[in-house]
Amino acid sequence: MIKSMTGYGKYESITETSKLVVEMKSINHRYLEMNIRIPRKLNFMEPAIRNTIKKYITRGKVDIFISYEDYSGSDSLLRYNKGLASDYLERIKEINSDFSLDESDNLRINALTLSKYQGVLTLEESSSDEEDLIKIVEEGVGRAASNLVENREREGNYLKKDILDKLNNLRTWIEDIEKRSPDIMVEYKKRLLSKVNETLQNVGVNVDESRIATEVVLYSDKICTDEEVVRLKSHIKHMEECLGANDDSLGRKLDFISQELNREANTILSKANDITVSELAISIKTEIEKIREQIQNIE
Repeated sequence: MIKSMTGYGKYESITETSKLVVEMKSINHRYLEMNIRIPRKLNFMEPAIRNTIKKYITRGKVDIFISYEDYSGSDSLLRYNKGLASDYLERIKEINSDFSLDESDNLRINALTLSKYQGVLTLEESSSDEEDLIKIVEEGVGRAASNLVENREREGNYLKKDILDKLNNLRTWIEDIEKRSPDIMVEYKKRLLSKVNETLQNVGVNVDESRIATEVVLYSDKICTDEEVVRLKSHIKHMEECLGANDDSLGRKLDFISQELNREANTILSKANDITVSELAISIKTEIEKIREQIQNIE
């Protein structure tokens, strides 16, 4: 199945006790790169989230946004760290003493102020809640990733159709080059004979037909593109087979084949000594470049 690296997936679950929203969007990238944004409460789950996504996606830059709201709070525990509060208070007293501060400086501290210091009061989940939360989030991530893959597959089908259409164009232009090749030889021989006859008639010497034939053969070898045409056809067939294969990661392989197509087109263009063949070769190169641009989006 051809998959685009561009796509979007979302999963949302709302119950009486919680709300989970997972969104993913991806663009093309040489490797798999994940940017995960999650609530602080879920930080411990980041490795598991990454492993879940890897089951669905092999290439692309993926942005993951996860939000979670707990409406129950039934088993949440408010922890009081008395030792830490005591340390805060002692350090504050030291500061007061070091700088000779007094009560008139409004630096007195009360229980409410002390409770707001980091770590004095913390809200913790019970172990049973944590296990349930892991299941909920992993399921949500898997659903969102699955939706993302479906979106990428739909886009991949469009890419596949477009590339196949372009390969058919290449095949048509290559056949036109094949048809044109014999005419080039005939036209060259006529031009050569005309020029030689014109030159030799002035001096009364007959044309050496064998010499003309040799010259035509040499010219034919110089501009012959038979090998390039055969290889182009082979590469086109290979790419079509790859597009029809059930391979989850085709992008790199298709990119390599497109480079080979471009190499043969360049050779044909460099050999071309005919306006028709040159125009066809330029069309082929332009279409190959369009194919390569599309392939850059394939996983």
